[in-house]
Amino acid sequence: MKILLAVDGSAYTHRALAYIAAHDEWLGQNHEYHVLHAVMAVPHRAAAFAGPDMTRRFYEDEAETVLRPIRAFFAQQKIEAQFRWEIGHAAKASVVLGSTATQVLARCKTPVLLLR
Repeated sequence: MKILLAVDGSAYTHRALAYIAAHDEWLGQNHEYHVLHAVMAVPHRAAAFAGPDMTRRFYEDEAETVLRPIRAFFAQQKIEAQFRWEIGHAAKASVVLGSTATQVLARCKTPVLLLR
């Protein structure tokens, strides 16, 4: 099974990891884990002023701040995962589900089990 974790470093991210750790059926090498984080884009004028190198470093630092503890979690569990970050807003806010979950459900072409 492919498992996508859309993460933002919030308490919800930590709760999702705790849920996975507490349920052996979600852990293990039988699954393919993908961790995705969206980094908010720097405003165009700020990026132009800072320059491409500084802007790129900012994005990388912001992404790693969120992804580092998740990498540690998977390393502790001895599980491999694919980590990726994208520039942009995850989605507009949603009342029923989180914005990231709503966008994932809307764009997936395969069955999705959503845990909240």
